[in-house]
Amino acid sequence: MTKITAEHLARTAYVYIRQSTPDQLVHNKESQRRQYALADRARQLGWTGVEIVDDDLGRSGGGVARPGFDRLIGAICAGDVGAVLAIEASRLARNGRDWHMLIEFCGLVATIIVDEDGIYDPRHPNDRLLLGMKGTMSELELSLFRQRSQEALRQKARRGALFLRVATGYVKAGRDRIEKTPDQRVQDAFLAQGRRHRAAGQGAQYRSRRRRLEAAGLQHRAQYLDQSDLRGYLRLRPHDEQGKCRERPQARAAWRTSPDQ
Repeated sequence: MTKITAEHLARTAYVYIRQSTPDQLVHNKESQRRQYALADRARQLGWTGVEIVDDDLGRSGGGVARPGFDRLIGAICAGDVGAVLAIEASRLARNGRDWHMLIEFCGLVATIIVDEDGIYDPRHPNDRLLLGMKGTMSELELSLFRQRSQEALRQKARRGALFLRVATGYVKAGRDRIEKTPDQRVQDAFLAQGRRHRAAGQGAQYRSRRRRLEAAGLQHRAQYLDQSDLRGYLRLRPHDEQGKCRERPQARAAWRTSPDQ
């Protein structure tokens, strides 16, 4: 006996379409064609009213907000849906909460579920058991995908080839290279910032050197002293019995001062 009744055909068939990432939307066109082709299958099964729900293209089915799925659930609860069509269970949900909520509501309002393998009525125990297993396998499959992806990322990081983010002013060039951004304004801004940092660093070094000289009892003209003599004065001065530094006037007299002194 067929599971499709006149009551089902009097309602609308909803075709749910989803792809998980924006990258799949660009590079996996065949999956889109297969899913949109379910509208033709719904008409072949006898439905005249077919609604396509493709609001969730580019969204994961693992628990994130999905406006298309929410709209589908609302239509089911309103009693407007005779059948839900999807190419497989993983398109409808990748987590047990959403999947079992869908089965429960479909069973309450006598909505059937159709995929590429068959037709299921959630009110029948055998069909409900099979749908439950399909949802469990879909959720497990997602967990395995995540586990493999995380292990691949860790392995890539261990060999130093992981680029999740690049520094400001750079862009990814392919999968394993980075380059400076082609935006000339950004490059000019970074060069100007670098010059300011270098100038600030040189100024800080000069101020630090001047403080050391003043602490040693020298005037600003001491910046002209020979580097080796200055290092000897600052680091190799003799100490008295209490550990305090003693001046060495004979060394001070030998130092060279600025030309204008």
